[in-house]
Amino acid sequence: MDQQRQLRSTQGYYDRFSGSYERERHRGYHRLVDELELELVRRYGTGRDILEAGCGTGLLLAEAARVGRSAIGLDLSRGMLARARARGLRVVQGSLTQIPLPDASVDVVYSMKVLAHVPPIRQAVAELARVTRPGGHLLLEFYNPRSLRYLAKMVGGAAPIAEGTTDRDVYTRYDTVGTARGYLPPDVEFVSLRGVRVLTPTSHVFRLPLVRSLFEQAERFACDLPGLRNLGGFLIVVARKRMP
Repeated sequence: MDQQRQLRSTQGYYDRFSGSYERERHRGYHRLVDELELELVRRYGTGRDILEAGCGTGLLLAEAARVGRSAIGLDLSRGMLARARARGLRVVQGSLTQIPLPDASVDVVYSMKVLAHVPPIRQAVAELARVTRPGGHLLLEFYNPRSLRYLAKMVGGAAPIAEGTTDRDVYTRYDTVGTARGYLPPDVEFVSLRGVRVLTPTSHVFRLPLVRSLFEQAERFACDLPGLRNLGGFLIVVARKRMP
């Protein structure tokens, strides 16, 4: 499938997904994952110009807009962007491989649960680096094949997304820590790593109040712990664009 056909396929998938995207995002497991991602956005983005690459309906972008000097979201899906605009957020439609922003226009770029669905990954990461100012940070999330989440995906099979659509109807790639770091262009240096969903075998454990509390504490403990963080279902690579 050529790149334009792949883009249209991905756009259609997320347009269908937009109606149910937020169904579970405000509580339990999904809220914990969002919070572990947002902690890094707040750490590096407070008082700065921020871009969310793949902003979806704007759940994370709304938080970024509260702490940043400015915040803009980019997404391929019109359905997702319609919901983000309804939140009053500044967004633009476009692809991660052709971002409609000038060079060095933001201080922080973050992309969560998006890069795993972009086939030309090196081109996408290079574009994210292009729009980042020297000294600025990139927070790039990848899916990890060496994780309990990956095992659960393989055992559990396809998950429904919308009527007639499952999560296997979109391109998905899994990258180890080493492979993900290898996507960074020469002008970007690795800073640190956060592992999200390190110890949780299935999101269903968060439906039990006592067990949920234990797993929340365990995930917060493990996310930045050397060794354990490499086992996160989601790997967030923190990188910095080098000064000239």
